[in-house]
Amino acid sequence: PTRGHLSTNKPFKDFVLTLEFKQEADGNSGVFFRSSIDGVKISGWQVEVAPLNKHTGGVYESYGRGWLIQPRLENEQYLKPGKWNVLKIKVVGGQVTTWLNGHEMISLQDEKIATGQGFIALQIHDGGGIKVRWRKIVLEEL
Repeated sequence: PTRGHLSTNKPFKDFVLTLEFKQEADGNSGVFFRSSIDGVKISGWQVEVAPLNKHTGGVYESYGRGWLIQPRLENEQYLKPGKWNVLKIKVVGGQVTTWLNGHEMISLQDEKIATGQGFIALQIHDGGGIKVRWRKIVLEEL
């Protein structure tokens, strides 16, 4: 299949996740949090990992409201295409904050996220030559 994920084996509520990613081809990927998994279908919230000017660090609700927040255009400069990037995600209650290479990308307070629970998953989709590498994954439960 052209869709897939790698997920935690237990749900997490409040956490800080730091990881490195490198995109070696165009395409959309992301890090799901407080999400439900049914086969290859993941429902919930996703921190976007995408090519330049495609909202890396923003929060998208799959099978729900769509984009909740996108980084400001000037923040797109912090993505290093084709190189290793450091993504940090902090989720506490309904507060979600993301950083890319040490720069804050978004800060979001959302009541629906506050009541959510579920798994963390690394995601890839859209088929057609997408290649994202992940490494140095550190998850701290709060």
